[in-house]
Amino acid sequence: MSNETPWTIAVLGPGGVGGLLAALLARAGHRVVCLAGEETARTLREGGISVRSGQFGDFSVPVEADTQLREPVDACVIAVKATAMPQALDRVPPAALGDGLVLPLLNGVDHMPLLRSHYSPGQVVAGAIRVESTRTAPGVIEQGSPFADVDLASDTAPAKRVEALAAVLRDAGPGVSGPGDEQRILWTKMAFLAPMALSTTRYRAPVGVVRTEHRADLLALLAETTAVAASLGVTVDADRVRALYDSFPEPTKSSMLRDAEAGRPLELDAIGGALLRAAERGGVATPTAARLVAEIAAG
Repeated sequence: MSNETPWTIAVLGPGGVGGLLAALLARAGHRVVCLAGEETARTLREGGISVRSGQFGDFSVPVEADTQLREPVDACVIAVKATAMPQALDRVPPAALGDGLVLPLLNGVDHMPLLRSHYSPGQVVAGAIRVESTRTAPGVIEQGSPFADVDLASDTAPAKRVEALAAVLRDAGPGVSGPGDEQRILWTKMAFLAPMALSTTRYRAPVGVVRTEHRADLLALLAETTAVAASLGVTVDADRVRALYDSFPEPTKSSMLRDAEAGRPLELDAIGGALLRAAERGGVATPTAARLVAEIAAG
């Protein structure tokens, strides 16, 4: 797994995030195998992936695609929705994976124990990605944000292997930090994501509306989430997160809001549920989060 030679990398879920990374890795010269349903896999085999990005440019690149992993790989990026992950893992049997690393780029935190029970803990690397990227059609990816940054860490995988994975991703284009502290990267993302996802979905409004008309709820959610993170020993710069909310273009939507508008299953339990469970364990009061989660669940 030298960084001087191409890796073989599987991407489970070639949607907005997975498709962007698959295309960047393939463009960098790595062998990429996308894992998806038969129709999507056929489309990718025939036409590859096309990316429209202000950061990385507009380009198309061929990739391999299949419905299931059939040979060992150096790494497998898991980029499906949390709601789909338990079933999607059937596409990556542990025996086929070999000793390849597993990098989930999912929302929430509760997927880590599940993955470590499904694969060897020494293969599982925690990841968090900050990007706005959307699959507009199978094999067609639009990156809306001027950034794509990945954080890596693992309490169980060897540091040298995590460093090698970080170098491969970094060379492909995204900003990459790590290896770092696993709880820190997961809860730093949660502190940004949970307020954004819960508030925009509850009020069915983009960030521009939420940060003005529902700012009290947005900031209360931020305070509650950072308090939960602090109970786990993670310090979050709330001022920086608040500045990020205020810097987004007004039409920006969370992925949970997009799912709600499209009638797709929501990652409410993976984000809001995980937050409330961690708050209960840490003895942290989260009344705003509890209210918004209940209201979203009620429809």
